[in-house]
Order: sequence, then C-alpha cells, then structure tokens
Amino acid sequence: MAKFAFFFSYSPETWNRMVMKPNDRTAAVRTAVEAQGAQLESLYYMFGSHDGIVIFDAPDSRAAAAISLAVTASGALGQCETRELITPAELVDVLDKAGASQQAYVPPGT
Repeated sequence: MAKFAFFFSYSPETWNRMVMKPNDRTAAVRTAVEAQGAQLESLYYMFGSHDGIVIFDAPDSRAAAAISLAVTASGALGQCETRELITPAELVDVLDKAGASQQAYVPPGT
C-alpha cells in the first residue's frame, strides 16, 4: 500500500457547525478511508494554510483520489490537497530511476 497525506481546510459553515456541536471526527474519517480499502494512520489539526491533515495507507492512487473526491464533494471543505508520501528508502529508488532518465533526456534547444 502507498501512504498519502490529505491536507484540508474546513469551510466557515463547517467550523460553525463544529463549534455548535463539538465532536471527534476520527470515526467519520476512518469510515470514509476504509470505504476505499484504505487504512487511517492519523488525523491531526493544525494552524496555518490548512486546518488539518489525514495520513492514510491506500491500495493505489485511484483509491486515494476517490477518498479525496468523496470528502470534497460533501461541501464541508474549503480547500484540500492529497499528496503521496515517499519513504527515504523509496526515494533512493526514485533517484536511481531519475538518473537513468536524466541520461536519456535531451533538453529543449540542444
């Protein structure tokens, strides 16, 4: 399984509903993630350009995209983005592959 980070920001209306009826959103997030055969690792809230982050393992990028689209379609979010995470060991493989491509690539105008 691949690991993904889903950054999100709630809409003002969603924040208002949460202030009026505070609750832990972990179970709801877990249900949405597991509907795609994925596993929730963690849910955190934060300050800054995003209100929170969900880290999950998904079978593939299509499952991660489906999770993102389902949650976004609810209208509860003002902004979101999904990123695939790469471990240090995986990066070594990526760099090896990049080296092979770099040798084969011909830059424009050369």
